[in-house]
Amino acid sequence: MDKQTIESLLSQFSGAESSYPFGPDALVFKVMGKMFALVSQNEATPRVTLKCVPAEGEVLVSQFDSVTPGYYMNKKHWITLSLAGDLPDTMLTDLAAASYKLVVSKLTKADKQRLEDLQSG
Repeated sequence: MDKQTIESLLSQFSGAESSYPFGPDALVFKVMGKMFALVSQNEATPRVTLKCVPAEGEVLVSQFDSVTPGYYMNKKHWITLSLAGDLPDTMLTDLAAASYKLVVSKLTKADKQRLEDLQSG
């Protein structure tokens, strides 16, 4: 999956917003102000950093060379995936959706309601 495709996918999640709070090298995706993904911008091989359940992150890091603990993030709760092409697109799509859902699950009741209101209308 290339950088444009992953950015398009991430932007399609309900309530997703993107910005450059850390400067031009990192496009950050948030839902209700909480980060769920970061896509590197100026690298020969782009990377995406996603939130994950710690046990799942450990397994992925041990199984795939292109998956590392979160770059500049809490290495227990984030993983960084190289977009070098060796991970199946379906896996990247599933991991992006899981990251989004994990962040949404931790939102306050009020933010969850605001997100629901956005989805309905």
